[in-house]
Amino acid sequence: MAQRIRPKKKDKVTIYDVAREAGVAISTVSRVLNNSSDVSEETRQRVLRAIEKLQFRPDRTARTLAQKKTRVLAVAVTSFTTPFHNEILKGVRTAMENVDADLLLSDLGSKYPQQKLLNFLRRGAVDGLLVIGLPADEKLTLELRALHAPVVMVGYHHTDFDCFYWDDRVGARRAVEHLIACGHRRIGMIRSHTEGSLQLDRIAGYREALEAAGIPFDPELVRAGQTEKHAGFSEEAGYEAMLDLLKIEPRVTAVFASSDVQAIGAWKALREAGLRVPEDVALVGYDDIKISEYIGLSSVSQNMHAVGREATRLLVERVEGVRQDPPLEVLVVPQLKIRYSSDCGRA
Repeated sequence: MAQRIRPKKKDKVTIYDVAREAGVAISTVSRVLNNSSDVSEETRQRVLRAIEKLQFRPDRTARTLAQKKTRVLAVAVTSFTTPFHNEILKGVRTAMENVDADLLLSDLGSKYPQQKLLNFLRRGAVDGLLVIGLPADEKLTLELRALHAPVVMVGYHHTDFDCFYWDDRVGARRAVEHLIACGHRRIGMIRSHTEGSLQLDRIAGYREALEAAGIPFDPELVRAGQTEKHAGFSEEAGYEAMLDLLKIEPRVTAVFASSDVQAIGAWKALREAGLRVPEDVALVGYDDIKISEYIGLSSVSQNMHAVGREATRLLVERVEGVRQDPPLEVLVVPQLKIRYSSDCGRA
């Protein structure tokens, strides 16, 4: 994993700054933060406006230490039911085995996940936050800065926070280069219906590998399923996309899927069509979830368990004050695992 270090950020806003901005005593700010009724509505609104203007959030780590309470860490994730996210969460659990802290799990879902995270942050503070599978726009970035607690992001690059992210373009390119090396020229791709950077990078890697080998990119060979659950990264979506690809003549001889679960759905469609894998159609997935090894599915490994483990260890070290260096940027380069489903010797 390649690491880059960013400069340190400026000092945080304190309760003293809020009191000065609102023109009140520190004790008044404290009463507002604790929802005390012993504050006039006019004063409360003035303090709240100052808090919003300064993007102030209480130092929960200091409060926890002062009160000698167990720290609270949170994991915000767009799904905890997909195999991909399961593997990351297993890594989180491994890292937390001997850590004296409570762990909150916030399921953001695939619809309006940024707003759900904003709502979660505003309901109460945590001592550290791990954000999985969610990019941060300007509004969310401001809120995360205002948290004044360690934040580690997994899956997306960010210059303000520790982050672990994958080179999806390279991962896709390696998968397609393997299929080309096996002699395939009609190579389809199963994508999701979303237009996020993750998906676009994988399409770009697919295209780069084709064009480098002198094979024209044909957008007709890039298909998505209709099922929207898990943002299109599902067995159902893979099955539907494969059915669409099978309607195109001449038929594809290989398929690269953007996820293993899509590839598993595609395999079912091929089997029902009377086609053999890999003899008639070779198949490569993405993620390298645990079941892929057992069914012989070639896949691009993202090593999710290790990433989840290391990201959590870094978060714990930040919370405990062990690590105080500038934010780390950890680039993870995926590796191709070749198995039965694309074995050239069987085709």
